[in-house]
Amino acid sequence: MITLRLYSRPVKGFVRAALAAVRPATVLPSPNIWHWPDVYEVENRAQDVDGAIWQALREACDWTGGDVVDVGCGDGFHLVRFAKHAKSVIGVEPHPPLVQRAAKRVADVPNASVVAGPAQRLPLPDASADLVHARTAYFFGPGCEPGLSEADRVLRPGGTLAIVDLDGTAEPYGPWLCADEPRYRPAEVEEFFAAQGFELRRVRALWRFETRADLEAVLRIEFSAKIAARAIAQVPGLSFEVGYRVHTRRKPTGLVLR
Repeated sequence: MITLRLYSRPVKGFVRAALAAVRPATVLPSPNIWHWPDVYEVENRAQDVDGAIWQALREACDWTGGDVVDVGCGDGFHLVRFAKHAKSVIGVEPHPPLVQRAAKRVADVPNASVVAGPAQRLPLPDASADLVHARTAYFFGPGCEPGLSEADRVLRPGGTLAIVDLDGTAEPYGPWLCADEPRYRPAEVEEFFAAQGFELRRVRALWRFETRADLEAVLRIEFSAKIAARAIAQVPGLSFEVGYRVHTRRKPTGLVLR
């Protein structure tokens, strides 16, 4: 996706992102975090409680002592986690209220900061990052080439671009996601990233909520009313697994012969 942080209901965002790719620096409004940031905070706390995604990322691109850019950082939830081991971490976010929330979150974290800007024009110098990370934020297949190029510009030789998105083939979340937007084709997205030279790791992450009310509130901001009701009915307790795809691509350190 070429908008920086597309906070839309999961698959609807994928299709809208592809359409937005032809428009420079377009930022699409979100129906969830832009309107319900506190509920989205609950969602962030519930996601990946066992750290499966973090483990996959670290195995693919250890950022210890490096400079990290989190594209589409939202209210900065992941910045503190990166900052524990990185030399520096910069969150990039286009929506002013979220920029403010993110800046407040990292106000006491000396090696973390937040800047405003779109993914197509990252307000960062060339070759300034060792890891560019985007989690369920952008890059959902064909049309995102300008964003990929911009990430490559910011990366140092040998640096890694890591894109974490939802796996539309994995039960139970994938079918809910695809039902909400039938035009989304998970196989096409995977084929695109493979053709762009990305390696793929599939991850099963546990979402666990403190209360049933929290779980239902999150599902209602992520899906249309009909699909949210279906999802709520299919989850009897306080937790469920969600499939993710971790796409990673390392920037070459020398000349690339074609």
